[in-house]
Amino acid sequence: MFKRHYLSSLILGTALTGCASHATTAPSSPLEAAALAPVANTTDTAPAANGAELADFNSWRQGFRSKALAKGIKPAVFDRAFKGVTISKQVIKLDGNQAEFTRQIWDYLDTATSATRVNTGREKGQALASTLKAIEARYQVDASVVLSVWGMETNYGSYRGNTSTIAGLATLAFEGRRRDFAEQQLIAALQILQAGDVTPERMRGSWAGAMGHTQFMPTSYLEYAQDFTGDGKRDIWSEDPTDALASTAAYLKRFGWQHKAPWGVEITLPKNFDYTKADQGNRQPVSVWQAQGVTTIGGQPLPDYGEAAILVPAGAHGPTFAIFKNFYVIRRYNNATSYAMAVGHLADKIAGGGEFVAKWPREERALSRNEKIELQRILTAKGFSTQGADGVIGPNTISAIRAYQQSRKQVADGYASASLLEQLKK
Repeated sequence: MFKRHYLSSLILGTALTGCASHATTAPSSPLEAAALAPVANTTDTAPAANGAELADFNSWRQGFRSKALAKGIKPAVFDRAFKGVTISKQVIKLDGNQAEFTRQIWDYLDTATSATRVNTGREKGQALASTLKAIEARYQVDASVVLSVWGMETNYGSYRGNTSTIAGLATLAFEGRRRDFAEQQLIAALQILQAGDVTPERMRGSWAGAMGHTQFMPTSYLEYAQDFTGDGKRDIWSEDPTDALASTAAYLKRFGWQHKAPWGVEITLPKNFDYTKADQGNRQPVSVWQAQGVTTIGGQPLPDYGEAAILVPAGAHGPTFAIFKNFYVIRRYNNATSYAMAVGHLADKIAGGGEFVAKWPREERALSRNEKIELQRILTAKGFSTQGADGVIGPNTISAIRAYQQSRKQVADGYASASLLEQLKK
């Protein structure tokens, strides 16, 4: 997610996808709450709750206890899980913290796929070679991709978060902004405890409820976690990452991972390419793109791994990609374009691949949220409606930018840039 004090994946989720939410179709994604937060190792140094807040929290807890017991949670399990649990002001602070600035995709990828992270991934791959080989054989998910997800989520287990899952989710539920979601996750967490997979003391992770080496939310844990070691417990919290890595592979397999197929390939677009066709939702047979003159960056015919879409993460001025089924599977894990690119690119590097060939427009600075709002307001005022000004560059804003660019006989790549904003302000 990298934003605030985060280790993981969403710093560019809003900037590149138009939303920071995760897959909404059941079953939920492992990081469904990563819109709230990826991993953060936090210490609750915020002021303690006052007497009135504690009374309100205790009232909420009693009401939630009745809900949990009605769902089959045993009273003793609930009471042990909630022993000593109170409001976490740090969780409330983090949940309410909205970053003003985002980073550009190339800055994000520089960090996410750094030489240190690649080298560590290769070292972990060698140390766990037999385990990873067995996981790949069972689930048919490439070991390099499993390693990459692990590296992205918790830097190979070194930053798994140290917030009590029960305390963090209870605070979010009490706070009320996402009560239904947090209570659903709490019930699932209590079911995990009741099954005996982990103790309340060891059930720790991100302040938003994501747990273990590869940051599963409780509901996704119930659906996909694996006991690959065969010890009778699906232990994603252990120092041994085996169960967590197998759980990630099982999740990716469930949503259609294609073994030994790429997430995407860097391509060259023909001159006068219609950039309105560069849309993740415009998936076409590879033959369609081949007929239009799309080739690999090396000039070879575009490989056929099923339907493909064209991705231009920096508009017309930067690397361009044909993305395949596996790209969308990664987005089921965390629904951000930046995250899917980072997982894919890191996996490629771990497996021996290199940097992208085309250069990023590194002179282009990132827009702040206020500048995005300004861009949306100006576009709308000029007759290119963005259907609201919320600082999120989603499909409506991209369509409005393209319409504006077409009206000026410019390349209609829909890219929201600082130079575009300056042009609009003139």
